[in-house]
Amino acid sequence: MSGTGATTKAPNWVALREDDGRAYLVNNVPGEVKIKGLGRFDASALLEGFSLGDRITVGQKSLTIVEAALPEARRNMNRRAQTIGIKDSGFLISWMGIGAGSRVLEGGHGSAGLAMNLANVMSSEGCLISVENRPEHAEVGRGNMERMSEFSAEFPSWNLLEMDLQNAASEVAAICGELDAAILDLAEPWTVVSEISQTLRIGGRIACYCPTTGQLEKSWNKVEEEGLVVEFAGEIIERRWAKAGRGGVRPGNQPMGHTAFLLIAAKIATIEEE
Repeated sequence: MSGTGATTKAPNWVALREDDGRAYLVNNVPGEVKIKGLGRFDASALLEGFSLGDRITVGQKSLTIVEAALPEARRNMNRRAQTIGIKDSGFLISWMGIGAGSRVLEGGHGSAGLAMNLANVMSSEGCLISVENRPEHAEVGRGNMERMSEFSAEFPSWNLLEMDLQNAASEVAAICGELDAAILDLAEPWTVVSEISQTLRIGGRIACYCPTTGQLEKSWNKVEEEGLVVEFAGEIIERRWAKAGRGGVRPGNQPMGHTAFLLIAAKIATIEEE
């Protein structure tokens, strides 16, 4: 191990970052832990005398001690269900106006990929409700969220309801009243649009995450049937670039990054009858 000689002790949760971006979350408390890729060690003894910004050697790896934040939490999350990634999460957050103090429902919590991105922008004034009906998924997602809450300076009020989304409307209303946004990531989102749209405030938005065009079409028809106005329907494509061997840059070898179709609709006031 080597450091810069700083005497300030590192905070409880830190990330040990490799130069290529890979990182390992470490809780700086006494006791031996096993971290995949780093091995077994006592984190408190390992980090003694080091502070944020120092370089430290663990086994054969030279790492930089950095603050634990969303990118490190995302790289270290336990996974069971497929997650909504940063490409789609960022678009949903921006288009739907989710931010500090928002009241948000996510239907289909899974491994908490979307929930972690939501929690990162909602602040301690926000209210996030996650609904998951599969206990094995809820367990993994809960662990990821609880760990993130320990090192996030502004973590929202978070509730995990282990139940079917069709039956959750009354509990959602009891927790936070009206919703500003609802994101549905389940096999048949159109089956719950009616119930969930009733919990939205006027001007609030509902989004359906649809892996197939058939799901997109059924969700589209349903939101319009409920009087919602479709603001966006489509896909977000990611294309990475790489340095070429003889200089310059070129598109990378991986395929275009389609993941799912997104449908976003807004709740508007009903037309006043004359």
